[in-house]
Amino acid sequence: MFFNWLAGLLSNDLAIDLGTANTLVYARGRAILCSEPSVVAVTDAVGGGQRVLAVGSEAKEMLGRTPGTIRAIRPIKDGVIADFEVTEAMLRYFIQRAHNRRKLVRPRIIICVPPCITSVEKRAVRESAISAGAREVYLIEEPMAAAIGAGLNVTEPTGNMVVDVGGGTTDVAVISLSQIVTSSSVRVGGDKMDDAIIHYVKRKYNLLIGERTAEIVKITIGTVMSNSASKTMEIKGRDLIAGIPKVVVIASEEIREALGEPIHQIVDTVLRTLERTPPELAADIVDRGIMLVGGGAMLRDFDQLLRKETHLPIVRAEDAFTAVAMGAGRVLDSIELLGEVAMPD
Repeated sequence: MFFNWLAGLLSNDLAIDLGTANTLVYARGRAILCSEPSVVAVTDAVGGGQRVLAVGSEAKEMLGRTPGTIRAIRPIKDGVIADFEVTEAMLRYFIQRAHNRRKLVRPRIIICVPPCITSVEKRAVRESAISAGAREVYLIEEPMAAAIGAGLNVTEPTGNMVVDVGGGTTDVAVISLSQIVTSSSVRVGGDKMDDAIIHYVKRKYNLLIGERTAEIVKITIGTVMSNSASKTMEIKGRDLIAGIPKVVVIASEEIREALGEPIHQIVDTVLRTLERTPPELAADIVDRGIMLVGGGAMLRDFDQLLRKETHLPIVRAEDAFTAVAMGAGRVLDSIELLGEVAMPD
């Protein structure tokens, strides 16, 4: 009991946006401390098991470039834990980094999870965090954290709609009185967009490119509207016929075509959620619009496409990428708000 009290005194409580593509860590009183890819590089240990070589940006640099003895793993799949052991190692790294690698501290942690998470998946997240050194673990839904981070007042009896386009999932939720009234999740996000680009380039140019190249193409020239300004860029990969390295030039119109299917699934999820929204809250959304957050929301002209499909005002959060982590951080700073928005055990 005394040790727990002392550990709490020494620790900085943390809020973690444990994303499929990126993990952001907010420390109470110090804002966002780190934002790194959710990637861990491991190798087989001598006595069995796995030994962690690198975490975050350093590990992401190894994606697609490792020898047979080293594996670069993304332990979060579609917003939930796919590899328990590696997730624990990744969380331990981020906790120690937030505390300047001090071993004794045991922080209270808030972790953001998708609304579609099952009770088994919730337990896996809690146990990973406890094993990694957390004293207490609270879970909150990502759309709720995103709404708070984007500056919406979620405690009022008015409807706020949030679309959170992450790496593994897109979460759409209507929030009122500190609760999610209706929500939909689809396991489509930035990763599926990257996969769509990889398959398009493979099909059209017989060229095999990696995940990192596809992501750079999406960020640099990706668009979802036919009237967007055309951009081009060179991409490099392996010719599937000749088996040698090759360079092709690709245009933004081609990327729009490649992204057609995942974007359609996201828009369809938004429209389905609107159909299930109670009429009084729907009236609020007409006035207040839809808040767009998440890394995928920064895709060029995505807000315009949603405006065209829904005929509603679309507001992209000032910092869409960090909105979830900032919202969880604000919950961390307010015990009263935490009690209202934390998910039940």
